Amino acid sequence: MGKFIIFGMLFYIFGNPFIAIIVLLLIVYVLDRRFVGVFPSITRPIQRARQISKLRKNIAASPSDVSSRHELARLLIERRKYGEALKLLESISESLQDSAEYWDDIGTARLKTGNTAQGEADILQALDINPRVKYGRPYLRLADAFRTADSAKALDYLQKFHTMHSSSSEAYYLLGTMYRVLGQRQEAKEAFSESMSVYRSLPKYKRRQERKWAVRSFWRNLF
Repeated sequence: MGKFIIFGMLFYIFGNPFIAIIVLLLIVYVLDRRFVGVFPSITRPIQRARQISKLRKNIAASPSDVSSRHELARLLIERRKYGEALKLLESISESLQDSAEYWDDIGTARLKTGNTAQGEADILQALDINPRVKYGRPYLRLADAFRTADSAKALDYLQKFHTMHSSSSEAYYLLGTMYRVLGQRQEAKEAFSESMSVYRSLPKYKRRQERKWAVRSFWRNLF
């Protein structure tokens, strides 16, 4: 009802229903980004492109800059440019043998470029160095990699991720999405419900950062 009232006011102000709808959507987007966070950031791709450009310049000026190469590879993985990321990561291998983050990154790049066996080994190396690296997300990547070839292994990796998280709405949401991918619809529904339950049990200061996952879980449970 409130949205119709706001739309009516905007239509009265602008005198054009299409402009009123666009302004209403912008208001909804701004409010979501401020208080919920379900919608993706429209500025993130721009910021990432600038970071990539800056890092490329740094590397051109100093080819041995390991940290710039690693950060550039991470951003390229975000952009799904896995082949280019893999080449960068392989070039700095000797300098980062003890870095769990490095092994997870190169493992991810190898998984996404078709080298599943080596990618799995790399990610397991990351987890051996630090079992909680990147809050357990490597387990989700492994589950996704084996969802069709070996569903039993995929479910095992999901369970390992599950055991790491008992008070995170986000973790249960991610768990639910992976269960859906694996065709485990009942388990997915339970995970989404647990995501909402965890959110309701959180103290107020934690709810802001977990709210978007509870909202996403709510909608996933409906459909």
